[in-house]
Amino acid sequence: MSAFPDRDTVAAKIASMQEPDQAFLKLIFENPAQDDALLEGLSLYLDIASESRFLNSLKLERTGEWIGNHAPTRLQIRLMEVARSSQHPAFSAFRTGLAHSGGLDRAYPKAAV
Repeated sequence: MSAFPDRDTVAAKIASMQEPDQAFLKLIFENPAQDDALLEGLSLYLDIASESRFLNSLKLERTGEWIGNHAPTRLQIRLMEVARSSQHPAFSAFRTGLAHSGGLDRAYPKAAV
């Protein structure tokens, strides 16, 4: 028995990022039990992007920014770990968008010293 959503489904939803796909991803964000499927799908999406002949860094950056803005605080560190798991430009573009979203700063604000 396979878990739903599987990583292929999540990767396809992240790749298309149409309005219904964004709603699907927001539902996944709400359920902590689906965090692993989300992160595996994100890794697959970035792996596919890194192997493609044409690197659409603007799309990867916008995807990272959207995910960073909408993901809950419990996922912010894990998202950054996925983004830093490779030095390929696809991962770098996603990481740039994730950093621009400010999700990690919102989740873990700097201490007022």
